[in-house]
Amino acid sequence: MSLRRARRRDLRLVPAAAGAWVAALVGATHVEATPLAAIAAWALCLAALGLACTTGRTAVRTGLAVTVIACAAAGAVLSHLALAAPGRAVDQLDVGGGRALAVWATVTGKVEPSATGLGFDALADRVVIGPTVHVTSLPVTVRVDPGDVDAVDDLAPGARVAAVGTAFAAHAGERAVLIVRATGGLTVQAAPAGVFGAAAHLRDRLVASTRNLPHPGAGLVPGLAVGDTSAVPNDLDAAMKTASLSHLTAVSGANCALVVGIAFGVAALCGARRGVRVACGMAVLAGFVVLVTPEPSVVRAAAMAAVAMLGVLLGRVGAGLSVLCLAVVALLVADPWIAAEIGFALSVAATGSLLLLSGPLTDGIGRWMPRPLALALAVPLAAQLACGPLLLIVEPSVALYGVAANLIAAPAAPIATVVGLAACLAAPLPVVQAGLAAIAWLPAAWIAGTAATVAGLPGATVPWAEGGWGVAALAAVGAAVGIVCAARGRTRAWRRARRASAALLAVLAGVGAGGAALSTVLAPVTVPIAWSIAACDVGQGDAVLVRSVGAVALIDSGPDPAALEGCLGRFNVDRIDLLVLTHFDADHVGGVAAVAGRVDLVVHGAPADAAARDALRELTAGGARAMEGVAGVSGALGEARWRVLWPNAGSIAFPAGNDASVVLDVWGGGVPPALFLGDLSASPQEALAASGRLGPRYAVVKVAHHGSADQSERLYRLLRPAVALVTVGADNDYGHPRAEILDLLSALGATIARTDRDGILVISASPDGVTVWRERAPPSVDVGGPG
Repeated sequence: MSLRRARRRDLRLVPAAAGAWVAALVGATHVEATPLAAIAAWALCLAALGLACTTGRTAVRTGLAVTVIACAAAGAVLSHLALAAPGRAVDQLDVGGGRALAVWATVTGKVEPSATGLGFDALADRVVIGPTVHVTSLPVTVRVDPGDVDAVDDLAPGARVAAVGTAFAAHAGERAVLIVRATGGLTVQAAPAGVFGAAAHLRDRLVASTRNLPHPGAGLVPGLAVGDTSAVPNDLDAAMKTASLSHLTAVSGANCALVVGIAFGVAALCGARRGVRVACGMAVLAGFVVLVTPEPSVVRAAAMAAVAMLGVLLGRVGAGLSVLCLAVVALLVADPWIAAEIGFALSVAATGSLLLLSGPLTDGIGRWMPRPLALALAVPLAAQLACGPLLLIVEPSVALYGVAANLIAAPAAPIATVVGLAACLAAPLPVVQAGLAAIAWLPAAWIAGTAATVAGLPGATVPWAEGGWGVAALAAVGAAVGIVCAARGRTRAWRRARRASAALLAVLAGVGAGGAALSTVLAPVTVPIAWSIAACDVGQGDAVLVRSVGAVALIDSGPDPAALEGCLGRFNVDRIDLLVLTHFDADHVGGVAAVAGRVDLVVHGAPADAAARDALRELTAGGARAMEGVAGVSGALGEARWRVLWPNAGSIAFPAGNDASVVLDVWGGGVPPALFLGDLSASPQEALAASGRLGPRYAVVKVAHHGSADQSERLYRLLRPAVALVTVGADNDYGHPRAEILDLLSALGATIARTDRDGILVISASPDGVTVWRERAPPSVDVGGPG
């Protein structure tokens, strides 16, 4: 039988996997229809089976057999959903209106930090609402602030916890049926025991053994070995994502395959037969899953690893594809809610690409380089081509150097994984563990250095269109790359496809080179040269530049270092003479890493927590001088003057945060009189208006709090600005800017300039007042002076 015919036969299981996937996606979101849908699927299965038994034509019988398998897969998934629906109902739980409740549960998933605290999956067995006790078995997701956790070190899979707070129903299609917010605290009643306790102890000892190793490589060792990313710094995590290396610190099919491969190899060296080798491999894989926490994503990765290994053992790409389809069906039948997880789609896409694309790509690339190097390049390229469109769902950008970064990091990853895992298992021997952790640090540091270097390259990430069109466009580009790189075909249609693909990629390369030039070398010529004030378009956040005779101030840094770095490049700003951090919310200080080491003076609001103090330490370590901004502090910026008008020194009426934002004005030296209101709400605005500190007239006012509705009409009527700057993100969740403040500003005759609609905003002094330039239409307009 030819290879092409074998592949065609094994593709027959693809409809079964697709049918099960569609059934899971649709059934999980329309649970009420699953009983009838399951009956219909099984009826179609039986009908197709009956026809297959009576027909004599081979082709028809084959098609009917495929239909039978596909309908059976869909029917099994729908049956699971229908049978599980009664036990997942939360109608009897009156959780509406933010009612207080208490939940007793067992942690089932990895405890992961996020912007809102800690989150993990759990299985709740008791829910108490008022005087009523509900004994149940419900999958839930718990979210809690780390400071509200009693015995946080014992919070791990297998632990028993009690959470007090509120809950709300999860979205249809999610595995969890309730989202529990433990605002009243969370208590770990019992630490993980048995194998889960032993696994938690091993992970903790591995993290502890790396604490004295040099950073940033030290934090990567537990992540590469067992998927524990708790010690990975935020900047390194961002660099790993930018370089498309974050999959190395997640437990993936590659990690599992490596562990299984070692077990196979050791068993083979001992002379074991194939059956024994398989049993050893599966046993080691089961232990590895427990060690790294048996959450759904890890179970999925283990299944994909088993599929890949079995495909290699059978020595047939087609056979590997068949087993992949069967594994997908089995996972979906066992856990239908996995269908909506992006990680599941990425695992299937990556495994399928390695089975189907790596061979043709190796043959094609092997025309231009030695075959071993071609194989090393084909593997990450195949995964990138398959996973790239799916990753757009998470982040609408493309990692330009992802394949190169993975090629560079590839030799180090398995070494760090294997040696790090050995260090984890050597916990009973601290001296041995320390030595192995130090050895694992070397390849981990190589990967960390690769990530940092690649993330710092120009155009490391290329913005891409969002939504279905963006996914389709990137898929088309990926197909073109695959066609050009794959082995040469003999048909006329294939040659035409190659020429068309090469032409498409050439056009895209030209457009990309032009865009890169405009965003780097030519960036300064894309904005007005004579600018005094510039509001950066950094999304939902503040980042405003002020310039006088070459000296530059930056008021807040926005939420994202990359966005701020791009804006600084547009205005050719290398050094910040004055950095004002009005307060320490993430949308005002999240991008501060972009200017660390480039600041002379930092004037800041009151640091409210440890994260704020860490941000200040990062700046002062880079040579900046720090000064708390309170009313009366002032200074010079070039030939301009600036002064802080708010908050009052030692005030207890307005604690650290929005209402204690540093408010300052700047004037002179070519800068139109300007006032920057931070995130003040109406109450401190009223106090500021009554303070007598405001200047007589301001041409420009940065509207407080992104144009929220909580504003003082009295203050704005007193100011009567010629230009009102609204720094706000497009389609934000807060409804900013609100109609109330926009109507007030319009009634006062102010020209409103918004970053969400207008992009970057530039204010320049003019003989008649000020000129407003918008990155997006309308063009520059002259505006009169202060009202």
